[in-house]
Amino acid sequence: MAVKHELEDVEGVGPATIEKLKIAGVLSVEALAVTPTRTLVEIADLTEEKASSITRNARSLLNIRFTTAKDVLSKRQNIGYITTGSKAIDSLLGKGIESQALTELIGEFGSGKTQICHQLCVGVQLPLEKGGLGGRALFIDTEGTFRPERVIAIAQGLGLNPDEVLGNIIYARAFNSDHQMLLADEAFSLVSQNNVRLVIVDSVITHFRSEYPGREALAPRQQKLNRHIHQLLRMADIYNLAVILTNQIQSTPDTFFGNPNKPAGGNVLAHGSTYRIWLRKSKESRRVAKIIDSPLHPESEGIFAITTNGIIDVDDVKH
Repeated sequence: MAVKHELEDVEGVGPATIEKLKIAGVLSVEALAVTPTRTLVEIADLTEEKASSITRNARSLLNIRFTTAKDVLSKRQNIGYITTGSKAIDSLLGKGIESQALTELIGEFGSGKTQICHQLCVGVQLPLEKGGLGGRALFIDTEGTFRPERVIAIAQGLGLNPDEVLGNIIYARAFNSDHQMLLADEAFSLVSQNNVRLVIVDSVITHFRSEYPGREALAPRQQKLNRHIHQLLRMADIYNLAVILTNQIQSTPDTFFGNPNKPAGGNVLAHGSTYRIWLRKSKESRRVAKIIDSPLHPESEGIFAITTNGIIDVDDVKH
């Protein structure tokens, strides 16, 4: 059994430093080991020398070093999966939405991004044998689209107690990009203390697009967005949870061949996301999910339906 280390076990971390780290949301040796030095300087009021020293000592304590592919495979045995309610979508990703990963849902309005997010808020609470992780969800809402009434309908469709399900969803509305990133920082302490296994940001790009318009603002916007994405990636890895981001699309009018639409956020989101799924409308309640980027899975499509009781497979729709 692996030894569980505490912050006080890290050389150079005393009571005063522990207090600063905990206030900044760095609650474990694992979190300290992967937090960039510059970030610690900014959020924990540490000198660069101190921050560099204690992160180096934390990595040494955890024996973070080169390893073998066999060891990596062993770590991946701890990955959990959350069902989306649709076998078609789940099969695109093997077994469903992965923990230790960041999954990006891309699509125009009405394509089903937020509907899947509501479904996952309920699905993560299911026991392992039913496709869940037996944990809670944390939802950062940037567009005001979260609806507890929708959660109630999905919970009832799965035969769950709606009050209990609602009580297991931690919610916050983000009003600008700085607030959004602050909420992500605060989430570090919440996830470790509340058995959170799913973090959702819906949508990740809204505030960044509105606050940084124009080509001259593109570089600072992307730098800031990059920091935010890596906040969430660290969280997924440290706490073995799933992160879901929804993303908008933008038009490229000068495209003469192929799809004139592309995901917003540029290369920062493209490189930061572990899995990217493009959603589009089909006829009636049907939607198409296509995996467009994955280190593991081939490009493929699945068809699902949005009903009163949530996400289901097309074959399950009652005619």
